Amino acid sequence: MFQDIFTAIPLGFFLAFLLGPVFFVLLETAAIKGFRAALSFDIGVILADAIFLLIAYFSTSKLLERIKDDPALFIFGGVIMTTYGVMAFMKLKKALPQEEQPEIRKLSKSDYIGLAVKGFLLNFINIGVLGFWLGLIIVFGPKMDMQPNRLLVFFGTVLATYLVVDVFKMLLAKKLNHKLTPVRIFNFKRIISIIIIIFGVILISQGLFPSELDALKHELEERIPETPLK
Repeated sequence: MFQDIFTAIPLGFFLAFLLGPVFFVLLETAAIKGFRAALSFDIGVILADAIFLLIAYFSTSKLLERIKDDPALFIFGGVIMTTYGVMAFMKLKKALPQEEQPEIRKLSKSDYIGLAVKGFLLNFINIGVLGFWLGLIIVFGPKMDMQPNRLLVFFGTVLATYLVVDVFKMLLAKKLNHKLTPVRIFNFKRIISIIIIIFGVILISQGLFPSELDALKHELEERIPETPLK
């Protein structure tokens, strides 16, 4: 049991620092809207992860392999993510920042729920997340004899570690709040929108050109070991 926990903790750290749209939006939310808003967003993200885990556990690996490699799902998720990024960017262009400090609006209960839904959807449309959890099930499941209790402890620890690390990330990002002028907030949001668009285009490319991307990835993996360390 303790061995499963100690094995899961590094994976939780890795997941928390895995760069993706969720990583950047979480920092943006914490810096601009505060800790509670970022925590609500993160709860939605973790809920999506938990659902992916359940899908990976209760479905056959053969079926999941077909789902995660389906080009249509990559294209669908990529289009949604790209559209979201473009709409957010265009919305910012219509609302140029003012020089004076904006009035901070207190978030309501519905705002927090909306942030949780946003986190859930932003994570759920990324089909690559399903592939990540499927890979963990395939690698670590047999080592635990697919025992439900051990898997629950293992993946529960992964998600708990992920959440704890994210809390520290939120607290650090929140300290930037007093340094954020309207112009800086505007530029910060614009950068996040562009990042989301880039990740959406990458997903679409995975759906349209899967073999080409696999060949490029394989070539890069072969060249990396040959690069001398400085």
